[in-house]
Amino acid sequence: MMCLTSHYVGAYEMYSCSVLRRCVPSWNGNQDYKTNTIEAFCRVKYLISMSASPTSGPPTNYPVIIQGGMGAGVSNWRLAQSVSSAGQLGLVSGTALDPILARRLQDGDPDGAIRRSLDAFPYPAMAERIWQKYYIAGGKAERTPYLTLPLLEKDSPRELNELCIVANFVEVYLAREGHSNPVGINYLEKIQTAHLSCIYGAMLAGVEYVVMGAGIPLKIPGVLDRYVHHEAAEYAIHIHGSQDGDDVTMHFDPREYMECDPGPLTRPKFLPIVSSNTLATTMLKKANGRVDGLVIETRTAGGHNAPPRGKPLFSAIGEPVYGERDSIDIAKLRELGVPFWLAGGYGSPEMLREALAQGAAGVQVGTAFEFANESGLRPDYKQRLIAKAMAGEARVFTDPLASPTGFPFKVAQLEGTCSDADVVADRPRICDLGFLREPYRTADGGIGYRCASEPVTVYVSKGGKLEDTVGRKCICNGLLANIGYQQVRNGKREEYGIITAGDDLVTIARFLQPGHTEYSAADVIAHLLTGCDESPISDACDDVCFA
Repeated sequence: MMCLTSHYVGAYEMYSCSVLRRCVPSWNGNQDYKTNTIEAFCRVKYLISMSASPTSGPPTNYPVIIQGGMGAGVSNWRLAQSVSSAGQLGLVSGTALDPILARRLQDGDPDGAIRRSLDAFPYPAMAERIWQKYYIAGGKAERTPYLTLPLLEKDSPRELNELCIVANFVEVYLAREGHSNPVGINYLEKIQTAHLSCIYGAMLAGVEYVVMGAGIPLKIPGVLDRYVHHEAAEYAIHIHGSQDGDDVTMHFDPREYMECDPGPLTRPKFLPIVSSNTLATTMLKKANGRVDGLVIETRTAGGHNAPPRGKPLFSAIGEPVYGERDSIDIAKLRELGVPFWLAGGYGSPEMLREALAQGAAGVQVGTAFEFANESGLRPDYKQRLIAKAMAGEARVFTDPLASPTGFPFKVAQLEGTCSDADVVADRPRICDLGFLREPYRTADGGIGYRCASEPVTVYVSKGGKLEDTVGRKCICNGLLANIGYQQVRNGKREEYGIITAGDDLVTIARFLQPGHTEYSAADVIAHLLTGCDESPISDACDDVCFA
């Protein structure tokens, strides 16, 4: 559909190109003229690249299915693009996008997708710095290790902030290609040092939902509000042992990174992930900006789970035991007056209909999409776990010790991965990605960083407790190995994967067509919507399923 804005942008593009053709030979050192011309063209290119999707804000209708964010890189741009193209809400994972982008470039950007998105990035000099630093034509040698990046900190270096901005832009931009439906991004509140630069990059790409779990993100709405006009934002991080007067606040000013003014950005809808009625109420009452809805996640979901309330109890096989205090009162959720989605065990048509009948806007589903063709999970891992599910042998263990965060972590059991005790015993303790590190106050009042999965002596020397290192696994390196970006050590040993999945792993065979051993995101959506037209709530489905 033609409109005045698109006509103006098209005419402005032709004019700017004409100006560039005429003036490039005669710049002759006139830096101001050169800069102004480049800025005009930069903004035009950005406006045109973003015009494929509406920029006036998310639609009023909500999705009935949210494809859960699965990090790192499992819910990649291809999966989110497929889900959003089908009329539901696809989420890319925002976890560890900086090393993922750097490793994709070191592998040679084989499909050219990164180069294509960098060409649409509004700040071309920044994009070119990233390309020049990490791109290897034809890809690195197989046994050559990936470059080690600086680790995120409260005051991260500019080069790392730039990588975070660009990486988040790239993932969202690619997920939005080829359709005009909303795309969202999922973050972990626990990884606080990444928030400010990453969110800005995602908003530059037009992300329309920000979903965040693994913490209580009360201050994120205010960040979203400030970034609409590229205003500086701040975020206080948790520092173990901090005292009154300590500087615990991160600062990020987009204008220190801007090469031109791309104009106002869309303020995404914000959906925190919570696991109790108390947290749901807290988010709505105490957040420093608008909360647009809630994702209510139960303990059967994959990834990190909220720990049980009360005295810790464990089953005969060592899993945490949840009780009545961990249940959620759906009737009280309805009274809050915001849309909500139910997550954790809702990956079936029956559970979708039940959720809608209870007043939910829909469901969030992760595990079913994790094993779809489009996800970033390594094909060999997918095939082996689908085969186990088909044979009735799939199993997920809720490990109370694996994650250095101390939160229970769901681990799919698969030989040759970090679910295997022998594999874990064979791996030296190395912490060189550091996303789950804990900031702590040092003796001199500074900030140090430690991880319970790093070498034990190192962790203890930083004031960590010896008992907190027991059973810990390197989640960060394992998650990158899950998607084919495993680090190579000493030219021979590779990192092992650690696959997380929800309890619904045992049922994923239901998405297979007869005679098939793989399925697509479209197969998942079609199956989940089975019977929607015939149910008593079909009018609600019609309103939100195919907005």
